[in-house]
Amino acid sequence: MADERATYEWITPPQDRRAMLLSVTEETSCPYLPFRLSRSEAYVVDQLEGQVHERLLAFGFRRCGRVVYRPVCRQCQECVQLRVPVDQFRPTRSMRRVRRRNADVRVVVGTPVATSEKYALFTRYLDAQHDDTMERTYESFHGFLYDSPTETSECAYYLGQRLIGVGLVDRCPTGLSSVYMFFDPDESARSLGTFSVLWEIDYCRKLSVPYYYLGFYVAGCRTMSYKARFRPNQVLAGSDRWVSFRQ
Repeated sequence: MADERATYEWITPPQDRRAMLLSVTEETSCPYLPFRLSRSEAYVVDQLEGQVHERLLAFGFRRCGRVVYRPVCRQCQECVQLRVPVDQFRPTRSMRRVRRRNADVRVVVGTPVATSEKYALFTRYLDAQHDDTMERTYESFHGFLYDSPTETSECAYYLGQRLIGVGLVDRCPTGLSSVYMFFDPDESARSLGTFSVLWEIDYCRKLSVPYYYLGFYVAGCRTMSYKARFRPNQVLAGSDRWVSFRQ
C-alpha cells in the first residue's frame, strides 16, 4: 500500500498533503454487470482544486461526495471514463426530438442547496429507477450530492413552478464533469436524463469549455452504456490518454 500511495502522491492538493488518504475497498458484487466482483481505490478529500480534479479525471477517477475513486477490479476493466468534445458534438434526430419535447422546461443554475423538496424528489427517483442498494436517508442524500469539496453547480429543472429534475456538475478548468441527475418519475416520457446531458453540453458551450465528462461508460450495462450515444466522444485508454470511441 505504501508503494501505491507514493505512486499517486502527485494528486494530493499542495495546500494540505494529508488531505487525501488511499484505501482499497473489499470486493463486492458489481453494481453494473451481473456475476462479477468489483473493488475501488478511493481517497477522502477535504478540498479539491479544479486543476487537481481534472488530473484525477484523466487518471480514471470520479467524485462522490468527499470521496474520489476509480475501479481496480481484478478481472474486469469495463468501466472507462467517457467525455464529449463539445464543439464536435452533434445531436441525433431523436435527441433533437427530446429537446423539442422539453421546450417548456426552465433550467436554473446556482449554488447547490439541499432541501426537503429535492430530497423527496430524490427518494421518489430511487424508488422508481433503482433497487434497494442505495440508501434513502437524508444524511446519505446530503453526503452523496451536496457535501462537495470542489466547485459544483446545481442545475434545477422546472415545469412552471414545479421542480421536476436536479443535476449536479463539477467545474474543471477545461470542462464540466457530470456528478448525478435525478428527476420526477412521473415525467419519464420527457427523457429528462437525455435532456439534461444535452442541456449541460450546451452549458459547456456557454462557458467556453471544450469537454463534457459523462462519467463511466460500461459496455453491457443499460444504465451506463447509453453514454456512447452522445457522439463523437472519447474514452480514457490509459493514464491521460483519450482516444476516439471507435478505437
